[in-house]
Amino acid sequence: MKIQDIQNEVVREVVSEQDIDNKLGEIAKLIEKDYEGKDLLLVGVLKGAVMCMADLSRHLSRHLEMDWMAVSTYGHGTTSTGVVRILKDLDTDIENRHVLIVEDILDSGLTLSWLKNNLSTRGPASVEIFTLLRKPDALKIHVEPKYVGFDIPNEFVIGYGLDYAEKYRNLRSIATLHPDVYTQKS
Repeated sequence: MKIQDIQNEVVREVVSEQDIDNKLGEIAKLIEKDYEGKDLLLVGVLKGAVMCMADLSRHLSRHLEMDWMAVSTYGHGTTSTGVVRILKDLDTDIENRHVLIVEDILDSGLTLSWLKNNLSTRGPASVEIFTLLRKPDALKIHVEPKYVGFDIPNEFVIGYGLDYAEKYRNLRSIATLHPDVYTQKS
């Protein structure tokens, strides 16, 4: 889906499809350099990181493994509940592995802080974070990702894996959702 397909539902495009692709290519080069000769495992955070994980992995020119976790601090609303729940745990043993968490957005920091701490207790060689988006003004807990795609304003965004009520994930770019969409009564 392209921004033109839902132009009445968005305020503006925040990050274009081309900018996302370019940034993933840049970050992939950094990852290859930083993890050269190391046993790298990408851990994608479902569901939002699916697009980012797929495209990032295609930019990498090395062998790697992938696994997925599903954790949630969101319901159907637009703000975090602050309570982290594991919906799907890793299938892979991460002991002595270099783990790179791939996340769509660093918002409050609650989920990523909890997730990094949780994975760190499992004996990995390292645990680092790549987040495509970061909202510096929304952080409630300090989280220091190793790689950041874009800093964005503290607005509710959708697209490229990010959703509102399970919609908009397949938008190719990232956009600010019009408040009328999420303030309407069902």
